[in-house]
Amino acid sequence: MAFPKIGNLAPVFTLKNSVGESISLKDFKGKNNVVLYFYPKASTPGCTVQACGIRDAASEFAALDTVVLGVSPDPAQKLLKFVDKYALNFDLLADEDHALAEKYGVWGLKKFMGREFMGILRTSFLINKEGRLMHIMDKVNTKTHDQDMLALIRNGI
Repeated sequence: MAFPKIGNLAPVFTLKNSVGESISLKDFKGKNNVVLYFYPKASTPGCTVQACGIRDAASEFAALDTVVLGVSPDPAQKLLKFVDKYALNFDLLADEDHALAEKYGVWGLKKFMGREFMGILRTSFLINKEGRLMHIMDKVNTKTHDQDMLALIRNGI
């Protein structure tokens, strides 16, 4: 499965957030850049570090007219616990059937401790205000993800 092409319109979506509200990519068209990041599982160590970094950089993203949306195959109830436990201040979206992950080419074969399974390949997409895909980060460092994405936005990518 391949990523969508940079410069093309990003695949559209509508998913439920942790409190059951529908969030669509079109909600941000003409208003905000969107960092759409896919992560494997709420409340795991790497995902927690990544989410807390974004939480702590919320004002920096807002100053750049950018919203951050995290996507995982977790159910909304699990996302709500994650949001509450770490006081996350951005939307996490439930992609339980991994249809959006498949659209973005990030559902694939993973290897962990000698076993293979299908899951989310940690990847981030930067979508501009026109809804075009501007950057794909497929080598994500969970500790620096927020600053890495901010640098891309500041540099006009």
